[in-house]
This record gives sequence, structure tokens and C-alpha cells, in this order.
Amino acid sequence: MRVIAGLVRILIVCLLASLSRECIAADGPRQRSILVLEEADFRSPFYLEIFAGIRAAAKQNGNAHTVIFGESLDLARFPGQDYEESLIGHLKTKYAQRPIDVIVSIGVSSAKFLQRRKQEIWPAAPVVYGFVPDLPETRALFLPNSTAVFARVRPAQLLTAARAVVPDLTRVVLVGEAWKNPLTYGHWKQDFAAAMPDLEVTDLSGAVLRDVRKQVAALPDRSAILTSAMYSDGEGTYYSPAAALARVAENANRPIIITSDTFLGRAGVGGFLLMPEIIGREAGELAMRILDGESPQSIAPFGGNNVKPVFDSRELKRWNVDEANLPPGSEIRFREPSFWAQYYWHSLIVASVMLVQALMITILLRERRLRFVAEVEARQRMSELAHMNRRATAGEMSVSLAHELNQPLAAILINAETAQQILKHPTPDLREIKDILDHIRRDDQRAAEVIGRLRSFLKRDPTERRELDFNATVGEVFRFLSVQALTHDVELVTQPSPVDIRVKGDKVQLQQAILNLVVNGMDAVAHLPDDRRRVVGRTSLADGNLAVVSIADTGDGILAEKVTDIFKPFFTTKAQGMGIGLSIAHTIIEAHGGRIWAENAPGGGAVFHVSLPLAAAR
Repeated sequence: MRVIAGLVRILIVCLLASLSRECIAADGPRQRSILVLEEADFRSPFYLEIFAGIRAAAKQNGNAHTVIFGESLDLARFPGQDYEESLIGHLKTKYAQRPIDVIVSIGVSSAKFLQRRKQEIWPAAPVVYGFVPDLPETRALFLPNSTAVFARVRPAQLLTAARAVVPDLTRVVLVGEAWKNPLTYGHWKQDFAAAMPDLEVTDLSGAVLRDVRKQVAALPDRSAILTSAMYSDGEGTYYSPAAALARVAENANRPIIITSDTFLGRAGVGGFLLMPEIIGREAGELAMRILDGESPQSIAPFGGNNVKPVFDSRELKRWNVDEANLPPGSEIRFREPSFWAQYYWHSLIVASVMLVQALMITILLRERRLRFVAEVEARQRMSELAHMNRRATAGEMSVSLAHELNQPLAAILINAETAQQILKHPTPDLREIKDILDHIRRDDQRAAEVIGRLRSFLKRDPTERRELDFNATVGEVFRFLSVQALTHDVELVTQPSPVDIRVKGDKVQLQQAILNLVVNGMDAVAHLPDDRRRVVGRTSLADGNLAVVSIADTGDGILAEKVTDIFKPFFTTKAQGMGIGLSIAHTIIEAHGGRIWAENAPGGGAVFHVSLPLAAAR
């Protein structure tokens, strides 16, 4: 039994030991912790950005999860021993069960607080000092097991910024409570005297806000206002530094030089500015190095890269400041973007659309030019083809023309011979000779008209469009073809419109088109009996704005299936035809903006219609 009991006790011990190891493994290593002690209020934009920088540095480290606590000491607004004692009691109670691995102290007031009371609350925790100036008085505040990253705007930097903004500077006005603190700006009087011995300085650091606002409203030219943090109006009302500075800027008539990045854009032209996010990041990086095992004593305090020259472009324009005078490496914020930068995509889209439009217009102009050249060439070819067609027509009419010329020539010969016989008489009858000469002159004019019509028909003048009498143009065609009609025993009849009809076009081309239609009609009736050999031409107005000529014959008409084909090139129903007459007519009429069509007349035969737009009224 004793053996069994002993074995049971051993098993229980082993089981408990195993469970203990599992619990330890489950809990894992303790989380690391950082306590940030801010000298002012976390709600202030400046200290809020510092805290954000510390968090960013911890997150960037990423080796182990780190908890960051934050406390606002707010000693400037709540001074006094009683408040400090209550603060100590609060911190002791709050962090009794929360071990702190590293303390990050922000500001001189926080460093003083730790020097007095750290031993009571966190005696073993190392300290990283941030946002403190590199001065002997500040270093005297540092505790053992600590390091620091310094951040300070030196009085000489404020003066450099003021001289860049006001090149002929002779006076500066000091505004803000920090000018009274030697641990913030040190001995500014000595620094100013060394840089500008003749500089006039008006110190308003101890004045109430109401008096400050009055004085900055009436400053002389060649002055600048140098600011530091303000927390109250000096009469019992507390402000955030940004709000207090904004109240000063409302009245200021001269440029304001500021010291914090969080003031830019609210008031002030700029200057050498503290970068709170960088201050926090630099302090946080030191804290993470200590958490990772480095000893604070091995990290020498150093000046951070947390002060930079930054200016407000809008304020620079307000005070007519030349950017070339600013300190080297200055950053310009709130610069109004150029039109191109502000509307980059809009401009790019508009430029692209305009480029596409320009390209399309260029292409269209080129196509228009090519079309114009093609139309000119087409008109030239059409003119050549029409000329050939006229010559072919004249060849066909040669017998009729010879017959028409023979008649007046034979009459002239007979009259001339008769005159010769009369003149042989001793007393010739002069009256009869005069009548014979009149007949000779009349027959000569008749022959000249025949030749003139032929010459006019065959001549090849450049295309020229002018206003024409449509009735007269059609009538000339019928008169010209009258000889051929007489030869073929075809009756030509014209029925002109009783009203004047004016069209605009090339007279020779229009007459050629109408002539082709009349000749086509004469061919259609040439084989018919005498009573059906008739072609009629009628002119009229249609729809009030169209001139119409209709050429009707009394032939056999047009087959229904061929009505749409007769105007095609080389289509013909004649045994000896070339098939170009109606095609030429169709091309000429369309080139003049008109229309040509054919139909069968109800009483038999075919009718060809041509419509042309009327000439514009003058």
C-alpha cells in the first residue's frame, strides 16, 4: 500500500509540473511597455503628433508587441504642490500592477518632474528624454540610466528666418511665455546682440494677450514678430498655443515667425520649425533600442534632425517675400498648384481630344482636297467625253449640215450669176440688182448661222457656271437639231414656260445633256410612220424652286425592267449605239445638283425629265 501511495504521489507531482509548464507556455513572455510623459495636454496637436511618432517607431520595430501608455502632466496649467501630490498618488495607484520598461519624457517640465519624483513611482525604469534643448541646465536634469534626443529652435534661427522675410529688418517683437524661460531659448539677448548689434527688441513675453494684440497692430515697417508657445492670456483664461497665436495674428500688421510645424497654415509666415512627429519618432526609436537590450548609458545624447526651415507660400505672397532669400533647403507648403498641376488629367483629356479632333480635321481636309481634285478630274474627263460625244453627234449630222449649207450656197451662186447677166445689159436694172444683193446677203447669213451653231457646239471651253435663261437654252438645242430633224423627217416641237426660268450652270454642258435626250428621242421615232415622228420639249416650274424640262417622244417606250439601267455607262438598246449618251447626260445633270429620270407616257412613248435648282434670286 505504501508503494502504491508513493507512486500516486509521484504521478500527481508530475502531472502538476506538466500543467505548470503548459500554463507558462500559454502565457508566453510578458508584453513590453513604454510610458510617455507629456509636459502638456495630449489633446494639443503638437503633443498628439509626438505621441503618434512614438507609436510609429514602436510599430516599425515589430520584434515584439509593445504597449504604450501616455500621461499628460499638464503642469503649466496646473502648477502647485497639491496638484503634484495628487498626481503622484494617481500614478502610483494606476501603475501599481503595470510594470514600466521605459519612460519617454517629453519636455523640460516633464524632465523636472522625473528628477523630483521618479524614485517614488518607477525607480528602476530607464528614461529617454525628448523635446529638450541641448543646454547645460537641461543636462543637469538628466537622471542616471537615461539618454536623450535634443530638439530646439535656437534664437539665431528665429532671427535668420525673420531677416529672410524682412531683408531690411531693424526691429523684432518677442511674443510668448517661453522667452522668459532660460531652458527654452537660453540667453537670447546675447545671441541677438552677436548677430545684429543694432537690432531693436520689444519684449512682450510678460504682457497680457490684450496688450499684445494692441501693440502688434501698430508696428512700424522693417519689423517682425518672433513667437513662442502661449498657454494663457495672462488674465486667467487658458488657450492652446495654436489658438493663442491665432488671436495675435488677427491683429498683427507685420510678418509672424513661428516655431512649430503645427502652427503653419493657421498663423505665421513660417521659420525654423519643430517637427513633432519626427521628435516622437526619434525618441521612440531610442526607447525601442533600450527594449531590445541596449543600455541607455551606451547611447550618447544627440541632436535630432527635427528642426527644418518651412514656410507658407500664401503668407510669402502676402508679404511680398522673394523665395530666393529663404534659408537653403527651405520647404514651401500650401503652394497654389499651377493650372497644369491642378488640372493635369483634365488638361490631358482636353489636349487629347483636341489632338484627335485636329487629326480628324486634317484627315477630313485631306479627303476634301482629294475629293475636290477627283471632282475636278471627273469634270475634266466628263468634259472630254462630252466633247467626244458632240463630235460624234456632229459627224452623224454631217449629211444634214451639208444639205443645209448647200441650199444657201446654191442660192448665192444662182443670184450671183443672175446679177452678172443683168449687168451685161446696156441699161441694167439697178433695183433688181439691189434685190439680188439682198438675197445673197440673207443666204450668206443663213450659212454663217449654220457654221456658227456647229462651231459653238464643237468648241471646248473651260467649265464655267453662270446664270442662264432656261427657256432660251433649251430652245437653242432644238434649233440646232432642226436640220437633222428635217433630214430624218422628224418634227421637233418646243413648249417653253410662259414665265422666265433662271438656272445656274455651264451652258455647253447643259445643252449637251438636253441634246443627247432629244437625239435619243429622234432615234426612237425614226423608224415609225410619219404621223408618229414627233419629239416635244417642255419647260416648266415644279415645287416653286425647280426648273424642269421634259423631252417626250411618240416611240415604243422603255421596257419596265430597263428603266433603271438606261443611264448606266455603255448600256444601249441600239444596234449601232455606244451607250454613253444618256450616261453623259446623267453625269452632267447630277454634277449640277439636279436629277434625271425616265418614264413611259400613258399614251405611248417615253418621257425623259430633267430637274435643276433655280438660280438664287438677286
